[in-house]
Amino acid sequence: MMRARDALEIVDRLSAAGVQAWLDGGWGVDALIGRQTRDHDDLDVVIPLDESDGVRRTLTSLGFELAEDDPTLCFVARDAGDRRVDVHTAAFDDGGGALQRQEDGTFWRYPAESFSGIGRVGGREVACLSAEAQVLCHCNYEPDETDRRDMKLLAQGRGLVLPQPYRP
Repeated sequence: MMRARDALEIVDRLSAAGVQAWLDGGWGVDALIGRQTRDHDDLDVVIPLDESDGVRRTLTSLGFELAEDDPTLCFVARDAGDRRVDVHTAAFDDGGGALQRQEDGTFWRYPAESFSGIGRVGGREVACLSAEAQVLCHCNYEPDETDRRDMKLLAQGRGLVLPQPYRP
């Protein structure tokens, strides 16, 4: 399990290494809601593509080893306790947006405002993708029940109208 204190330790170590990272996925949603709503088996972060090496070094110093590695798409690091960090890389443009390569070779663009999210984990302020970006990201695949639950909570907490496939 990835606990709040684990997530904060990773965020702090990345920050100390000069790496800008935004929480995404389950912890990103919970950060935007302002409280932990469920157990998390990983920590998803979005980072600038050109900071990948620094993130790898930082995670290695915390006892993580690469479990999956596609430098232009994402990489997954796992430690002996089976904590996982899913690192999504994105190439930022001059306007503050970013492109993320998808598995099929196409690119998905994060609008610049995607990186304006501020949330709370364990009572501490953290950078995360905005609520609107979280919704956009969750529309790129077939959701499971956890995704549906997360999006419902996010919509309720932020007054968002969800697109299909998240509408009842």
